[in-house]
Amino acid sequence: MPLSFKKILPHLLVLIGFVVISLAYFSPVLKGKQIFQSDIKHYIGMAQQQKDFRAQTGEETYWTNSAFGGMPTYQLGAKYPHNYIKKLDLSLRFLPRPADYLFLYFLGFYVLLVILKVEYKLAALGALAFGFSTYLIIILGVGHNSKAHAIAYMPLVLSGIVLTFRKKYILGFLLTTVALGLEICANHFQMTYYLMLLVIVLGIAYLIDAYRKKRLPHFFKSVGILVVAAILSVALNATNVLATQEYVKESTRGKSELTINPDGSPREVTSGLSRDYITEYSYGLLETFNLYIPRFLGGGSGEDVGKDSASYKFYTNIGASPIEALNEVKHTPTYWGNQTIVEAPAYVGAVVLFLFVFALFLVKGRLKWWLVGGSLLSLILSYGDSEPFAFITNFFIDYVPLYNKFRAVSSIQVVLELCIPVLAIFGLSRLFNQYEKDENKLKALKFSALIAGGLALVFLVFKGAFDFVGANDGYYRQVYGQYGEAFVEALREDRKSFFTQDTLRTLILVLLSAGTIFMFLRKKLSETLVVVVFAGLILFDLVGVDRRYVNNDNFVSGIEVTKPYQPNAADKEIIKDKAHFRVLDLSTEGSRAPARAAYFHNSLSGYHAAKMKRFDELYDFHIARNNMNVLNMLNTKYIIAEEEGQVFPYTNEDANGNAWFISDLEKVNSANEEIQKLDSLNTNVKAITTSEVLNTKQYKVDSTASITLTEHKPNYLKYKSSNQEEGFAVFSEMYYGQGWHSFLDGQEVPHQRVNYVLRGMEIPSGAHTIEFKFEPQVVNTGSSIALASSIMFALLLLGGLFFEFKSKTNESA
Repeated sequence: MPLSFKKILPHLLVLIGFVVISLAYFSPVLKGKQIFQSDIKHYIGMAQQQKDFRAQTGEETYWTNSAFGGMPTYQLGAKYPHNYIKKLDLSLRFLPRPADYLFLYFLGFYVLLVILKVEYKLAALGALAFGFSTYLIIILGVGHNSKAHAIAYMPLVLSGIVLTFRKKYILGFLLTTVALGLEICANHFQMTYYLMLLVIVLGIAYLIDAYRKKRLPHFFKSVGILVVAAILSVALNATNVLATQEYVKESTRGKSELTINPDGSPREVTSGLSRDYITEYSYGLLETFNLYIPRFLGGGSGEDVGKDSASYKFYTNIGASPIEALNEVKHTPTYWGNQTIVEAPAYVGAVVLFLFVFALFLVKGRLKWWLVGGSLLSLILSYGDSEPFAFITNFFIDYVPLYNKFRAVSSIQVVLELCIPVLAIFGLSRLFNQYEKDENKLKALKFSALIAGGLALVFLVFKGAFDFVGANDGYYRQVYGQYGEAFVEALREDRKSFFTQDTLRTLILVLLSAGTIFMFLRKKLSETLVVVVFAGLILFDLVGVDRRYVNNDNFVSGIEVTKPYQPNAADKEIIKDKAHFRVLDLSTEGSRAPARAAYFHNSLSGYHAAKMKRFDELYDFHIARNNMNVLNMLNTKYIIAEEEGQVFPYTNEDANGNAWFISDLEKVNSANEEIQKLDSLNTNVKAITTSEVLNTKQYKVDSTASITLTEHKPNYLKYKSSNQEEGFAVFSEMYYGQGWHSFLDGQEVPHQRVNYVLRGMEIPSGAHTIEFKFEPQVVNTGSSIALASSIMFALLLLGGLFFEFKSKTNESA
């Protein structure tokens, strides 16, 4: 067997093992089933119109009318020309979803540890510890696919950076470019931003180390190479990056012109999201221990406490049958932390955290400090507005660029979920290092066992110090009426039971881990056997917790995933109308599934983390209050209502239609005034604007004047107008200045924003053809950059690999 093949054989076997484990955990995919993900259900509803358009025409639309009155598809899975980095990404995700993401978790982390010169068996062990971290599994269960996607590529990016700092300039540059290109391609810029914060911590550690060792020229050379790699990786994703950058200014992530709330009170002026929205999901200080003890704070917001629980006894005591009681306790609100809702605890693992503490006493140098620094920064920022660290979050919101563009600060814990397993595995690596003194290893074992085991023991002994009272317990007392106090007391008992069970579980796992290391130091266990034992402990620990929340019960038939919505009676009636109009769904079903209406109609509702900012404001000020003047100007022809459990389509006969001529255009001075005037504005005859090129003006509307929509597609609208006088037409379409072009009789002419969100255009007298085409220049520009960058990188890749091959050949000669 050739020597080179002998070297790569272990890695091939490991990768095959990752494939097997990924498919084993999500085994229902082998039977053709698919995982039901709530967020993906919403996404399918939002993206259905563009998917249908692509299937019917073979073309891509970058605008959809299906949700929020209309919005770009840039964040809805738009496909761009010359996006070759995406093709590479798709080839890496060859397994059925979500096994593909789990495999990527394993692959990326394994590569990182191998590049950090960890022996392949330990690297495989570390990959399992990272991939089965509870949070990483939970996000697959709920459908945060782009987040999982971006997290999976984080270790690969770090791998390229480490290679570069190791003076492997060519390979480091190539790997960083590809890995960061894939990271950006995942299209979850919040995760990429958090990776950037970790890279900054890593860079500081390497800078200090370079200064001490007088290697600053090498450091800055490496940084220069990495900067070029970063620029090239962005260029490979140019279309998506440029489109996102353009859209974010018009989305809820951008700065609002409003300084008031719907009730007239002053509004927080910010260049991004509001402070309250950013910190809504702030990690509580006590929740820190969830990383170590899974149900320290009760687990998720809806846990199955089982038949032997106090909650089950409560239900049977008040008259519920055994079956009814079992059904009720499946979603018991055992979580007693401060967050609004928690799907599951962000459990890193008792075994992994024990090894992390063990490593703190053995691992030295820059690796330890950037991993520890990244973990601490991640943990502190995850606390959000929780005291005493709220001032740090406020500092980042106010002064750190782009930090205020992202919400759910607790999700920054993905950084520590990456760093902790790396250092943990290095702890085992140092344990097996024959040059490390046994007395140092024994000392590290004593301290880590005392700290980790002692902490769990203290919690067991002094669990009476906790009250196990949740933030919503007062609400439950009200809901359950005369039984409220008994129900809350049962909850407290179940919370205490969870706390005790999982704390004892953690203590046992720590003792087993410490015992394994002790037996190795006493020469009772071999190195290989220690790895096998820890693999068993880590898998038992993490998979055992993961399966509580994501298991075979999450899988359904493929048709339920690909076609998650079925038309109701109202939908079937509305679909018969082939005209162009909008629908407002006020039914109970619509409130539970806000993207459902978008699956069938041009809807005013939807589900997206970055809606059009002005439409979102219009919704809060007027649509949510059922302002019919506003609904009329949006051409809301149907309202899906519900009465006695039956849905029906209410036809709004007063809808303004697709376009209309007005008699009065009023110029106002501010966005506040514009949105407030819509409260009582007769939108059929009058329009308001803050446009700099429009002024207050009266128009004569002849009784024979008309403007009619004759052709419509998501990205194209055609009208015929007839008017004996010069007129001003309002179109019931969302204004978006970055891509919509308007034409009068084939000649491009400008249109302006009126009524806060709509399009308006002055039209000369006579008969005319008006067209709107969505032709975003950003797509053309980005695609050209992506093509040129792809060609450039291909040449660099070939040249780099040739140079490396030639260098290896010369070395072996």
